[in-house]
Amino acid sequence: MSDPSLSTHSPPAGARAPDPRPMRYALIALGLALILAVWGIASRLIARAALEGEAASAAIATVTTVRPSQGPASDTLVLPGTVQAFYEAPIYARTSGYLKAWYTDIGTTVKKGQLLAEIDAPEVDQQLRQAQADLATAQANYELARTTNERWQGLLATESVSQQDADQRAGDAAAKAAARQSAAANLARLRDLESFKRVVAPFDGVVTQRTTDVGALINAGQNPGSALFRVADTHRLRIYVSVPQAYAAAIQPGLTAGLVFADRPAQRYAAAVASTARALDSTSRTLQVELQIDNAKGELLPGSYAQVHFTLSAGANTLRVPVNTVLFRAQGLQVATLDPEHRVHLKSITQGRDFGTEIEVLTGLDAADTLVANPPDSISEGAAVRVAQPPPHGAAGPS
Repeated sequence: MSDPSLSTHSPPAGARAPDPRPMRYALIALGLALILAVWGIASRLIARAALEGEAASAAIATVTTVRPSQGPASDTLVLPGTVQAFYEAPIYARTSGYLKAWYTDIGTTVKKGQLLAEIDAPEVDQQLRQAQADLATAQANYELARTTNERWQGLLATESVSQQDADQRAGDAAAKAAARQSAAANLARLRDLESFKRVVAPFDGVVTQRTTDVGALINAGQNPGSALFRVADTHRLRIYVSVPQAYAAAIQPGLTAGLVFADRPAQRYAAAVASTARALDSTSRTLQVELQIDNAKGELLPGSYAQVHFTLSAGANTLRVPVNTVLFRAQGLQVATLDPEHRVHLKSITQGRDFGTEIEVLTGLDAADTLVANPPDSISEGAAVRVAQPPPHGAAGPS
């Protein structure tokens, strides 16, 4: 007896089996499609990750760094100075008239009391003669009043005259005495005016200006432009300098400075600080300092310009940083420092003196700190940065 299952599934005689290759090709195509899809997705993910990495890398700022420098043991401060004579005065007339003669011209060395010029003042001469006559009249009146008073006092002793009459004679004598004193004082005043016709030097020095000539009308008093001469004592000179507030505490009497003049650039003169104003000018915030220098040889000229070189002791343990490392924040002056992991830490500093390209840091910074040069305004605490590598030694810069 035959198996029914075999009869059911057995192909009929002469029939062909189905070809499996199309199915195989379809599976291969499907596999390739899956592979391409996976590869496309993976490549996009890799590209996105690379792009995110590049963006993250680009977001990290690249900075250059510098180190604080130790301040020198001394600083040189150069300031402009104005040179003046030790004594200098314009010479004015004390009496009016016409210039009779002058005896000294500019550049003349004069001694105290030496005659510079004479003034012709006929009005003063006449007033002097009148005052002499007035004094003689007052003297005669006084002598008569005094003699009369003495006589009446003698008569009063014998009660020959009344007390009232005697008092009148005494009062008249006292009035005549006062009139005599007034006339004498007026005569002395006119004699002084008469002596002022001689214009003399007030001290030893050099005549630096002569602004009058023979026959010029002279008006007594100190009016603008009415000075006859100008005399300067140049045996010693004063040099005035305005020192900024940051250096004011270092300037003390006795400090020596060097002077360089434009007309003598190859020479350097030593001058000493004589005094200071001990107060700052409220407008310029500077301290006026006076130096003095001996000029017995007359080499230096008053009124000239000088460069004053001060050598000042620097503060102990002070650091200096470039000005391009400083941040101006609401918290005050700050600098950006880097730790070994290249993360930013902001430090507040106290500024000392300003040297133009550098500033002095008094507190808030260590000598071992690494500073960010030209930090961006957006730099913040804890931000990561990349430090630019310095160019190789001897490498050419960008063209």
